[in-house]
Amino acid sequence: MNIGCHLSIRNGFLEAAKLASKLEASAYQYFPKNPRSLSVKQWNPKDAEACMDYCRTHRMYSIAHSPYPTNLAIETPELRQATVRSLRNDLAIAEACGSVGVVVHFGKYKGADPLQGYKNIIQCLHEVLEGWQGAAKLLIENQAGEGSAMGTTLEELVQIRSLSDYREHIGFCFDTCHAYACGLWSSAPGGWAELDKKAARLGYWDHLLAVHLNDSLYEGGMGKDRHAIIGTGSIGADRFRQCLKTFSAMDIPVVLETPVPRGGDHGPEIRFVKELSPT
Repeated sequence: MNIGCHLSIRNGFLEAAKLASKLEASAYQYFPKNPRSLSVKQWNPKDAEACMDYCRTHRMYSIAHSPYPTNLAIETPELRQATVRSLRNDLAIAEACGSVGVVVHFGKYKGADPLQGYKNIIQCLHEVLEGWQGAAKLLIENQAGEGSAMGTTLEELVQIRSLSDYREHIGFCFDTCHAYACGLWSSAPGGWAELDKKAARLGYWDHLLAVHLNDSLYEGGMGKDRHAIIGTGSIGADRFRQCLKTFSAMDIPVVLETPVPRGGDHGPEIRFVKELSPT
């Protein structure tokens, strides 16, 4: 399994990849620029190329994550254009670093007509991907249901992709905490088997390109997105063993977004996940 964690690029793209190796990871996630801004970043192409070469040599996967303000459902024209420019910038950086793609959320729509929110998402995806020829994809992540139910069902995610004119440039990123929080992954016995079966039937797994592996501080179905270290939260080690059976059969990056222990790193948690995984 290609397990890793989220890492900083404060020392550059190549150094982030090298740090992943030190943690015995074979995958990692990074913010390609300031995570709190939609500004466009100028990056060092030589550093990005060196990162790509290093990852290819060490068979390491990486994924980028779009900034927090990114909202595909945004209504305001000015913010829509800023979002489009930002995501195209993210895609270009991810492509230069050899990353699988850029993780993005549906976001939240505050208007009266939910259907318009979905139309906004499709239009935003269209504007971002029109003319895009790179291998890096937009990876739509399922949401936790915190403040909005939008993006919490597999049916929505699959339908939005199928309605896009550029669906070949769109994949999915599955977040375990989000799925558990919104009730998509039921906490009842057999919850994972039920989700696994539905995802296969809908064709969701066919386009899954990354996983966010996070335990949950809260019980399932509460709509609260609060991550916990694997095995210490409400999901627990036994449920993770079940889902890891599914993910271990997929050659995709599985990335931790869990709290870093004070004075430590994700190394022990990465090793623990490897122990839980059947392969």
